[in-house]
Amino acid sequence: MNQKTQVQTPLSTIVSLSKTLNPKLLQVDCSYKSLWIRASEKCCKCSFYEEVAKKEELEMSLPLQLLLCSLYEIYKAMEEELDKNLSHPGVAPIYFPQELARLEALERDLGYFFGPEWQKRITVPAATHIYTQRLRKIGKENPKLLVAHAYTRYLGDLSGGQVLGRITQKAMGLKDDRGVSFFSFPGVPSPNRFKQLYRSRMNSIELSKEEREEMLEEAVRAFELNIKVFNDLQRILSVTDASENQDVSERKPNAGFSPVFQFAVGVCVALATLGMGIYAF
Repeated sequence: MNQKTQVQTPLSTIVSLSKTLNPKLLQVDCSYKSLWIRASEKCCKCSFYEEVAKKEELEMSLPLQLLLCSLYEIYKAMEEELDKNLSHPGVAPIYFPQELARLEALERDLGYFFGPEWQKRITVPAATHIYTQRLRKIGKENPKLLVAHAYTRYLGDLSGGQVLGRITQKAMGLKDDRGVSFFSFPGVPSPNRFKQLYRSRMNSIELSKEEREEMLEEAVRAFELNIKVFNDLQRILSVTDASENQDVSERKPNAGFSPVFQFAVGVCVALATLGMGIYAF
C-alpha cells in the first residue's frame, strides 16, 4: 500500500482507490474517473470561502441547518445498519463506533439550532431519502457493501471536518463546538494514523472476484448519491437566496449570488466532496 498521496489542488487530483486500497478489495477503472472530476470541480472555489468568512458577517443558520438535517438522516441510516451488522465478517473489521460515530454529534447540533423538539423540524430533499433507502436495503440484503459508504463518508469527514468546522464556527460566531460538533472527532487524536488503521482493516476483508466488483459498483454509487444530495441542497439554497433578494421569476439563471449563499454552498460543496473521499487519502 502506497504512502499518503500529496494533494495539490482539487482540480488536478483524481484519486484512484487502487493506490491506497489493496487491489484485492477495490480496483477503480478509468471509466469511473469522471466521478472524481465531477466532485472535484464542485470544490474548485473552496479556497475562496475562508476569505469571505474573514470579511463578511454571514448568516449561515439556514444553509447549515439544511445540511445537518441531510447528514443526520444519512448517518442515522448508515450507523443503525452498521450496528445491526457489527458481527458480520465484512463489517466487523471497520466497525469503530467510539471513534467515528456521528449521530450523537448531529443530534446535539440539531438540538442547538432547533431546540428540544428538533426531530419535528427535520427537512431533507428527495435525494437524501434515496440515499438512506439504499443504505437500509444493503444493510438488510448485503451488509458488506456498507463498507463502501462508511469509507467514503467517515474518512472524508475525518479528513476535512476540523478545517470546515473552524471556518463555519468563525463565520457564524459560534462559541465552543455548539452547532458544529459534527465536525470534530474527539475519539481520534491522530486522523492520519487512524486512516492508516482503517485502510489496513479494510484490506483484511476477504472478497471474491464477484464481491470485489460489487464493492466497486457500490463505491461508485456512493459517489453518485452524495453528488445528488449536494445538487438538491444547492437547488434549495439557490431558491431560498433568490426569494430573499428578489422575485425568483425576475432573477436570471446563474446570476450572481449573495456572499451568504456563496459561502453556504461552499461549505456544502466541501463537505460533499470530502465525504466522497477526495481528500481522504
